[in-house]
Order: sequence, then structure tokens, then C-alpha cells
Amino acid sequence: MVVAVKSRTRILWVTALFSVAVLFPAPASAYIGPGAGFAFAGSLLVLVATVLLAGVTILTWPITLLYRLMRVGNPYKNAKTRRVVVIGFDGMDPKMAFRLIQEGRLPNLKRLAEQGVFRTLETTTPSMSPVAWSTFATGVDASRHRIFDFITRDPCTCAPILSSTDIRAAKRSLRLGRYVIPIDQPRIKLLQRSEWFWKHLGDKHIASIIQRVPITFPPKPFNGLMLSGMCVPDMRGSQGTFSFFTTRSEDGGTAFEGGEQTLLRRTDKNKGIGKSGKGQGERFRTRIVGPENTMLKTGGRMTLPMTLTVAEDSGSVLVEVDGLDSFSLKPRVYSFWKRLSFRAMPGVKVHGIARFYLVEVGEEISLYLTPIQIDPENPAMPISHPKAYSIYLAKKIGLFGTLGLAEDTWALNERVIDEQAFLQQANLLYEEREKMFWDALQKTKRGLVTTVFDTTDRVQHMFYRYLDPTHPANEGKDTTEHRDAIAQAYVQADELVGKTLAAIGGTDTTLCVISDHGFTNFRRGVNLNAWMRDEGYLVLKEGTTSGDWLENVDWAKTRAFSLGLAGIFINRKGREKCGIVAEGEEYRTLVTEIQEKLEALKDPKTGESAIRSVDIAESFFDGPYRFDAPDLMVGYDVGYRSSWDCAKGAVTQEAFVDNTKSWSGDHCVDPEIVPGVLFCNRPIVTDKPRLVDMPFSIMKLFGQEPPGYMQGRMIFADGEKMAEVFGVIPIDQLDQRGAVQGTMAHVDWAGNENESVAS
Repeated sequence: MVVAVKSRTRILWVTALFSVAVLFPAPASAYIGPGAGFAFAGSLLVLVATVLLAGVTILTWPITLLYRLMRVGNPYKNAKTRRVVVIGFDGMDPKMAFRLIQEGRLPNLKRLAEQGVFRTLETTTPSMSPVAWSTFATGVDASRHRIFDFITRDPCTCAPILSSTDIRAAKRSLRLGRYVIPIDQPRIKLLQRSEWFWKHLGDKHIASIIQRVPITFPPKPFNGLMLSGMCVPDMRGSQGTFSFFTTRSEDGGTAFEGGEQTLLRRTDKNKGIGKSGKGQGERFRTRIVGPENTMLKTGGRMTLPMTLTVAEDSGSVLVEVDGLDSFSLKPRVYSFWKRLSFRAMPGVKVHGIARFYLVEVGEEISLYLTPIQIDPENPAMPISHPKAYSIYLAKKIGLFGTLGLAEDTWALNERVIDEQAFLQQANLLYEEREKMFWDALQKTKRGLVTTVFDTTDRVQHMFYRYLDPTHPANEGKDTTEHRDAIAQAYVQADELVGKTLAAIGGTDTTLCVISDHGFTNFRRGVNLNAWMRDEGYLVLKEGTTSGDWLENVDWAKTRAFSLGLAGIFINRKGREKCGIVAEGEEYRTLVTEIQEKLEALKDPKTGESAIRSVDIAESFFDGPYRFDAPDLMVGYDVGYRSSWDCAKGAVTQEAFVDNTKSWSGDHCVDPEIVPGVLFCNRPIVTDKPRLVDMPFSIMKLFGQEPPGYMQGRMIFADGEKMAEVFGVIPIDQLDQRGAVQGTMAHVDWAGNENESVAS
């Protein structure tokens, strides 16, 4: 972490030792890849000024709106609707939704469909959240917004980098004794290209409130309010690093993916009298590890002392952390968010928040601490626009999770917490999101409200194995208690839709429920690097084995490699640092050869095809950033995905491996297998709506002309066409494997196909 003074004038920097800190990429967490990095920003003077400015803005908003109306006229004069509400349920799958509707468990989504439409929504290539939500935000494909994966490689170094955000330290600094004070501001840059469609609406004086849409960190200024979503880092600069404290010595040497473990050691001196004067059981002194403190010349991580005292009846644990009031924890119940303040230097503190969860108490003690997240009430980084918006929300609804991937999937993968603890955490985060949504809906009588809910995605990732009794991840785990967890997440979503329908009532509001992609099974992992080694496309240095991040790859002999979840990069001359494949005929011959071999690849264990499609990027994409894409976009078949090791750039012994992690469902497959959903109270005029159509169509609903670079089309019916399609409930027919079959068919809710429409 690097700490710098932030002052607009840079004159009073000596008196403003409240700082900016940059923590460089940390290990992966929820998804494969490096962290975003971390920057702590904000002097006390700036914070106070921001709050005062926010207050003035809120108080003068009616006057500002009146002024705008007088100056620019009525921006809604050509609008077909006065308000558009978009609820995004990440990962909601049309097959699952339709099945649950048939079972009578989603009455509100059924009602919404009966008012307008329910169809599959074509996702993006590749079919993963950062790509798809970037397309929703910009109205263009990946070759135009430049997000192809969670991570990519730096062509100059072949090191992994986050695709969405670049955070770098200040260039200039001042040395004061043992401290280093940067006097420039760090760079926190969004790498996504193109422009958000709500920015265009704002330019036309149609305001928006955008909450937790992925790949919106750091937020960019526009006429509206925003809280950033996926890719907001934790206080370590990672995508989520949990802490686990335990007395279990057999776990003492465990190396966790996405987290760190501290062994609690017993001593004879543990028993004593607590601060309350009451008899107490064992006491354990440890520490909470926070961000790196490179404000010190010697570096090192900032820490907070913590004491755990077991109650005499072993029914709870008293937790004491420096700077916090002590609190009692009972087993298997999350604490409220607790504010953790790390001291960087005299007068400078870095604030974060976390929840504590007592896994067990008795013969053994185990305590889980969520990733330490940016405090929304005292934000160390720009997580909202304006900055005061997160402060306002925290004051209104209380502290809330800010990490982009807040549900701790790796803690469950590593069995630090169990399924019940994960569901508790997911539901707590959902409740926070719902409160934000209601606040936005109440404050927006005209304009755009968009809120993305992650629960459907995270629960399907972690509980899909319950839908498949033979899933490799089931071994040694419960297979019955949470069999209904995915359905319950959909029911929860349906209840929100019902309350929203009641709230909008007869108002002139267009309500859209969408998802970025669907879901399918993930039983087997494919290590493309191992396959390419066996085929002679990738070569390791003689006498070495592979580690993560393409370690020990012999670049002078390697023609192709894989990193991330999307596909394969060719080691091209002029693009990669040690490129050996010449452009032109050599390149075309190589990609075609690999494409044909991969499409014929069979799993030696099952005999099934592992890969459904392989697209050559330069043939598939035509945007200005197509050369940043993996050269071959690999679309896996149902049951398969890039293996965990391959995603980290490792070359394993075997090309195929069982997926035994709780993360048992996925969507990083052929996009045709995992379309999203579109429910809307306004009918549409196309059989095959696409995610890329949504921003274009929303702008049209507001009577605004979309910019010429957008690739979408208007899908919503106008008044003249409404009568023709109103009440029709169409859904694309999907087979059990999930692939789209034919064009479309009209079905009733009993599942009977309308014989007058050919599928």
C-alpha cells in the first residue's frame, strides 16, 4: 500500500496526512485472477467537503431540475415511458425459471410474463458476467468494450492482469524519516471501453440510479447516482481474501485458495478473569491482518490485535479487537458489520468493515472473518458516484458489503464455512441490496433504475451439484439438506418482483427482469495448456514443471497458451513479448488446426465431446479491440469448463480432471447453452431478443436516439403493435442439454406446445 495526501490545491499537504494508499494485485479469490489493487483516498477535509456538497446537492435538486427544464425543455416529451426499472438477477436461467413457473413457485414472474413477455435473452461471447454486463452497459460486443474475461495477460510480460481495472501508485513521493508520503495521486482507471448508455441518458437530462452493475469500478461521472459492483476490491486489493482462525492443529499448515489461516495455540495461562469480572474460559491472542503499509519504508502489513475469550459454558466467544467495543459471538451466527481501523502512521487510519462468524466452540475453536471490505461510510476508494452516495446509503440502510464479489465462494470451496453459513451470508447481502433498490425506486419517479442482484448466480455456482446425484463434487458432502437452495433463490427473486409490481402499480413504468446468462452443470475441467503441451503447441523449459501463471513456459518454442476462462492465445510476433508465430498464413494455419482438433476433442473418461464450438476471434469479432481477445474462443459443452488450474495458467499432468469443488455449476461454456432471461411488462417485437439490444431499446423508450456505434435494435413494441402481441407468452424451446432448438414456440404454462406454431 502506498499512502499519499489528497488535496485539490496541494498547498496544505502537510496538514492533510490522511492519505491515498495503493495495494498492488493480490492473489485470486472468488473468481480466478489477480486483484484489482487498492487505493486509499480521502483527507478529512475532502471528506467533510464531500458530505457538505452532497447535502447542498440534495437540497437544491428540485431547483436544479426546474432550471434544467426551463433551459432544455422536457426531456421526456418523446418518451414511450416515464420510468424504466431493470432488475438484474445475475445467472437466472430460463430453463430453471420456466420449470419453477410450471410448478407454481414463481407466481409473480408468471404474472409479469402474462402482462408482457418471457423469452430467453441471447448472452454474449464469451458468456461470463464481466463481458455480458459490459455489453448491457455499453450496447456493444466485447471487441468494442474490450472486456473478454475476468483476467487477461499483459502481452509485454505475459503476467496476469485484471481486465477491468488498472491501479498504479503515485510517481512522486516525499520521504519523512521512516515514512514515504506520495504527493501525486494514484491512478485508478477503468479499462472498459465505450460509454455507458446511462451517461447518454444523463446528457439528455434523464437521470439514472445504477446499483451494483458489474464492471463499473471505478465509477465515471454522469448525471445520476451509482454504486459500483463486481471488481471492487477488498482492503487488500484482492477480489476477496478471507481469514480463518482455528485451534485445529491438523489444519495448521493448510494453504487456502482465496484466504489465510492462523493457528490459535493453547497455553496454560489462557484461563482468567475477563474485563467484566466474570469467570472466563480459554483466551487466545492473535491478530487480524490488513492491507500492506508501504507508507513505511520497511513495508509490512498493518495488523489489529485480537483476543478471543471462550465463555465458561463454551456457548459463545467474546471478541476484543483494538478500536472496537468487545462483542459476544454465538456459534453459526454472523456478527453485524464491524468497522476495522488500521493505523498507517500517526494521524492516518485506513477503515474497512468485516463480519465475524464463529464456526465452532468447545473442544476446538474456529472463527471465520469475511474479506475486509471498503467502508461505505468512510470510503477509502471511489466506489460510488458521487462519492457521497455510498455514505448516504450507509447512513440510510446501515453498513453494507462493498466487495465486488461479496459472497465468499472460496470459503465454501475450501470448506472453511459450510453451505448453511454461505446461504446466511448470501441472504444478508441480498437484504442489503433490496434496501438499496427500494430507496432508488422511491426516489426515481422518472428516469432509469437498475439494480443487479448476485444471489441467483452465486447459489447456482455453489449448489448445482445438488441437482446432479452423480456429480464428482458430492463425494463426502451433504446431498439432501440444501437440495432446494437454488429454487429458493429463484423464489426470493420472484418475491422481489411481486413487491415491485405492487410498488409501480398503474404508473407509467416499464419493468424489465433480465439476466446476463443462464447456468449449466460443471462436472469436468479441461486443462487446455496440458492438451497443448501434449499436442506440441506449448513447451515447458527443459527439466521443469509448471506452476501458476505460465511459470516455466519456454516462450521461444511455445506457439499457443491459455490463461483465464475464455480460450487460447497465440504467441504472435509483434503482439506478445516473445512472439514466434508470424502473421498471415502461418497464423491462419495454426488457429484453424487448433480449432479443428478442439472441436473433435473427446473426454477419455466418458467418451463425450468436451467442446461444442471454437470461434476464431478475428473472424467472429470486428471491433477495434479484437486483437486483445483470445485468438480462439472456446465454447465448452454441458458438463465441462476450463479447469481451475488452466484458468491460472498452469500446465497439469492430465488434460481432464473431475471438478470436486463445491463450485459445481457454471456458465463459461458455449453461449447458446446458457442464454439469459427477459421478463417484461411491455411486449416485444422479436422472437430472439439479445442482451446487446437492451441499452439501445431503453434509450428508445425514453425517446432518445442511441449513438450510432451501438449494435442493438429496438425490441419493445410501440402502441400500434402492442395489441398484436400483448398476452402472448413465448419461450424458446430448450432440450435437456440446454442448447437452443429451432426458432421459438408458444407454450402455455402447463407445458403444452401450441400446435399452430412450428418449433
